[in-house]
Order: sequence, then structure tokens, then C-alpha cells
Amino acid sequence: QVQLVESGGGLVQAGGSLRLSCAASGSIFSINAMGWYRQAPGKQRELVAVRTSGGITNYADSVKGRFTISRDNAKNTVSLQMISLKPEDTAVYYCAALHTVVAGTSVPGSYWGQGTQVTVSS
Repeated sequence: QVQLVESGGGLVQAGGSLRLSCAASGSIFSINAMGWYRQAPGKQRELVAVRTSGGITNYADSVKGRFTISRDNAKNTVSLQMISLKPEDTAVYYCAALHTVVAGTSVPGSYWGQGTQVTVSS
């Protein structure tokens, strides 16, 4: 139905930058919000940033001023520019397509990518 493919993770030193990208494909009619979540070892998955199709953004307090989310509604892509990275940003980052309607259906659902590892060394 809907597939999300992420790219851009890796290892970076503290203070460095990374850019994550995600592309959604499949029989997509609409995606209300696309964004990023992360999960560190032993912790719950948490919101990093999301952006609605109307341009409304929401960031976790811990990343405000350092991370910027961008989205191309026509291409169903979302990116996350991360600067001034900290060791506590180390986690698996998951792309999410929220409140997504598949063509030919009317019930929205959420879809997730496979995750990409971001490791920030001190």
C-alpha cells in the first residue's frame, strides 16, 4: 500500500550536521502529516518533528532551533536537517506518514519507515 524509504543516517561528531530524507510511495491519495520520530535504546519512541500538508510544524522542545523539517507535498517527501548535533540525539530515526489515505479507501492510517541510525559521538 504505502512504503516509506529513509536515507541519510550515519555517524557524526558532536556539533556536526546530518540530513535525513524520506520518500513515500504507493497508492497514496493524501498524507495529512509527515515527520520524524526517534527511539533511543531503552527509551520510548518520541516525536522529533512533523509537518502537515498545510505547512504547520511541530518540534520536540529538545530539537527546536537545531532541526528543521521540510516537505514536498507533491512528491510525498520529507526531510530533516539536523545541525549542532548532540550525543543525546543518538537514536534510530523513523519517517512517518500520518493520517494517510490510500487510493480507493476512506479510512486513514499511519505508515512507518524501517528506520535509520543516527549516532553522535562526543
